[in-house]
Amino acid sequence: MTLAVTYMPETPAHDPEIDTINEEAFGPGRFTRAAYKIREGGPHERGLSFVALHDGSVIASVRMTRIGAGKGRALLLGPLAVRPAFKNIGIGRKLVAMALEAAKEAGAPCVVLVGDEPYYGPLGFRLIPRGQITMPRPVDLNRLLAVEIQPGAVAALSGDVRHSDQIDGVAGCMKLQASVA
Repeated sequence: MTLAVTYMPETPAHDPEIDTINEEAFGPGRFTRAAYKIREGGPHERGLSFVALHDGSVIASVRMTRIGAGKGRALLLGPLAVRPAFKNIGIGRKLVAMALEAAKEAGAPCVVLVGDEPYYGPLGFRLIPRGQITMPRPVDLNRLLAVEIQPGAVAALSGDVRHSDQIDGVAGCMKLQASVA
């Protein structure tokens, strides 16, 4: 049996269902996580965020948020959440692949996430060198991963990771093309 799934860019109409999926997947503890703290600094990039629909309902979503650390700029992938009944059939991986392709097309230097290397490694993510970046809350350094789109982009990230709006002061602007020396 083939499951009919439609993938599309996220719209404001999807927000309530996305909130419910994230609550199911991560519970109330999601508000204490480092990545959530970064996301509080400004909006996510709706044009680089995607949903999966089945029978007209959102069954999975992935979001991207602009971040910076030192002179480097990147996108923070997440949260990625899939409703339990639809897990382990490739929907999450498809959403991540779509988000990575959109990031590349948008000129993002790299994409960072906090996640499990066995899941994200096959999608191109690699461990960020220990101590290179600092998250605003405690995080397992073995879960700080990145996929480099432009050569040298991961090395340009250093120090405290924050939402780009907190660094660049330009809300809603894709200021990803910072120096990648």
